[in-house]
Amino acid sequence: MEDRLKNLKRVMDKRTFADLHFSDHHQHAVHKKINQQQESDEEILLAVMQLLVHEKTGHELTGLLRGRGIHKFEKNEGFLYTLLHRLEQSGCIETNWDNAGAKYYWLKDKGRKLLNKAEKKRTKHRLILKELLEG
Repeated sequence: MEDRLKNLKRVMDKRTFADLHFSDHHQHAVHKKINQQQESDEEILLAVMQLLVHEKTGHELTGLLRGRGIHKFEKNEGFLYTLLHRLEQSGCIETNWDNAGAKYYWLKDKGRKLLNKAEKKRTKHRLILKELLEG
């Protein structure tokens, strides 16, 4: 942690949080919730679209999303395929079956344009946050 943030935390511990006390049970519940943070649907959509710049199967997507730390679909595989179906219906992705029976997905021009727009928006938000933090 940066020294500046350490100093801020130290000051807040002394002044702001001095009178707050949490039970062990409450602390455990908070830590558990932090560790179980779910990805937003928007983050998952962005990751899927980034991965579909090149042709992939649903199985390949699952592995790559897991590699990015996205686990929302693991207990519900239908989530990923529902998302892919919506993208196909909206004209953002194209699909094709190969001779072995595997279905492949990739971005169409409309999907690429939306991906570029989303990435620019995300970059802009990061720059704003960075500016606020660095003050």
